[in-house]
Amino acid sequence: MLLLSCKGLSRGFDDGPLFENIAFEIYAGDRIGLVGPNGVGKSTLLRLLAGLDQPDDGEVQYHAGARVALLEQQPRWQPGRTLFDEAKTALHDLLVAQHELVQTAEALAKVENESERKSLAARYDRLNEWLRHHDAYNIDHRVESVLAGLGFGREDFDRPVETFSGGQQSRLMLAKLLLAAPDVLLLDEPSNHLDIDATRWLEDYLSKQSEAMLIVSHDRLFLDKVVTKIFELYARRLTVYTGNYQAYWRQREERYQLELKTWEAQQDYIEKQEEYIRRVHYGQLHKQAQSRRKALERLERVDKPVKITSPRMHFGDVKPTSETVLQVTDLTKSFDRPLFRDLSFTLPRGKRLGIMGPNGSGKTTLLRILMGHEQPDSGTVEVGFHVQFGYCDQNLAILPPDESVIRAVWPDPDPSLDEQKMRDVLARFGLVGDQIHQLVGELSGGERSRAALARLVVSGANVLVLDEPTNHLDLWACDALEEALLEFTGTVIVVSHDRFFLNRVVDMMIVLDDLRPSVIHGNYDTYVRMTEAKKAAGESNKGKPDTESKSAPPAASNNPKRRKRRFPYRKVEDLEAEIAQTEAQVRELEALLASPELYRQGKQSRGNNQPIRNPQSQTAAALRTLGRSHGAELNLPILDGFCCQRSNRCFNRRQAFLASRVSCELVFSR
Repeated sequence: MLLLSCKGLSRGFDDGPLFENIAFEIYAGDRIGLVGPNGVGKSTLLRLLAGLDQPDDGEVQYHAGARVALLEQQPRWQPGRTLFDEAKTALHDLLVAQHELVQTAEALAKVENESERKSLAARYDRLNEWLRHHDAYNIDHRVESVLAGLGFGREDFDRPVETFSGGQQSRLMLAKLLLAAPDVLLLDEPSNHLDIDATRWLEDYLSKQSEAMLIVSHDRLFLDKVVTKIFELYARRLTVYTGNYQAYWRQREERYQLELKTWEAQQDYIEKQEEYIRRVHYGQLHKQAQSRRKALERLERVDKPVKITSPRMHFGDVKPTSETVLQVTDLTKSFDRPLFRDLSFTLPRGKRLGIMGPNGSGKTTLLRILMGHEQPDSGTVEVGFHVQFGYCDQNLAILPPDESVIRAVWPDPDPSLDEQKMRDVLARFGLVGDQIHQLVGELSGGERSRAALARLVVSGANVLVLDEPTNHLDLWACDALEEALLEFTGTVIVVSHDRFFLNRVVDMMIVLDDLRPSVIHGNYDTYVRMTEAKKAAGESNKGKPDTESKSAPPAASNNPKRRKRRFPYRKVEDLEAEIAQTEAQVRELEALLASPELYRQGKQSRGNNQPIRNPQSQTAAALRTLGRSHGAELNLPILDGFCCQRSNRCFNRRQAFLASRVSCELVFSR
């Protein structure tokens, strides 16, 4: 069912249009990801769809009475209201209907007039059916499950809203939008303030919802798990791709190559036609040239395809450190509550260490302890030789906001650096032209992040310590940063909630998920596999009944387990009798084979020779069985075969038997 459509939508500001003449439709059940570089107008488009802004041209239409809601960035609520009560306000219509249902039931119990009673009964039935359809009898449970999924504990439910941090208040606004369940959800960076567990819960929750949604997100794994279609907003136009993020990334490259070949082919055609026109314009074929000129004028020109690119970041070569960068032993830290306890690990040179954990688990505190900016409660941190840390925090405090970019990145005069070299460093991170003379406070979040990374290059740090480095970067800048870190010759320590980033960059992880953190030698996928294997092992052990261990008494430790026989036991007398019988058969066959009369009859010769030639014959099988029986009884080694010197014939077998038990002399070959 069609819920929302746009036609000829355009919007711009003083710097020029953001997008022009775009059109698309959103149907029930669509889960769409909106991607594009920073500054192309993604948030502006969401505001237009929500009715919070007006387009310069075009229109937005809602169909079938669709309700559209945008995730608010600036929270608004009544002071003194608790977290739980504030979350319930998202279900205001259901709460009002519940109150009306109670009033109708009370009036129905007191009414005496029959016609009025029927009217109230019909109203009660309508309200009851509507509430059942919207699952209104489980409101408290729905609120609790959403708040718990987004990382709130039960102890937070009765706290006043104003006592929560900004990130927690943003999560509350997301919870209210999910509970309201409009027909079209417009989500702008919904995972920004969520830890990994809450993000995974949100992925699962959104994937199960029937509402349509348009999501702006820089979390590539989140887009992979949730969306089924991608809108790319770039170069003032909107392009639609089917599938999740990985499918979009592949299709985008394929489409670019196809469009590029089409454009190049058309350019070749135009060039050849123009060359022909120039050559014959004044000759006898000038009429044909004139005709071709008119054809070129009517030709619909193909625009040269544009590919989204990001500057190729590069940290350059750095001074090597000692083989061991950090040696951490029994590290413990707590504030009003314990953060981590007895953390020990060794960080070799060249490793890329990722630190992951829920909000408030002490990730940033651990970084400060490793760099010596803060002291642990107990334990030691030994720093290797020639280690120079370069720290970039979440708030980008490394850059003073009231200075120009080039001054903030190059604060101390250095004889080895001049302005041109500084321009080259900034250009590596996409800061060129007049941008380098702007004040840091006037830059966008992505531009400030790239300037902070350039500052680390100028400092000559050989151990990069990055706290949420992808927070303000678009998808293409994240990809460029990952490439730069993979090429970096020094050591990297990074805190991140970006699972795609952790999966691609790090080769060692510390997970602060309880008081005793885990050290993982691998990336995020390795951690997930270990967690799932541990969970599966716990469930299998839990499912085993206790009666198994009680039913079978433990074997005595002084009774060694008897070796199982390979061949069944047979008496010696039976074996000797069977050997004698087999020897007689062998002698008869040998005598028959020595007779000249036998070979005058070819068919008979082949028939009599078959018992010896064919290893599957009865005689050969008997010899093989007897040999194996003796060999198993006396524990002889396994051999390749034997040769009977008297008959000058060789028999293949896998195990020998005693020469004393057979009349022919055996020669064994391994």
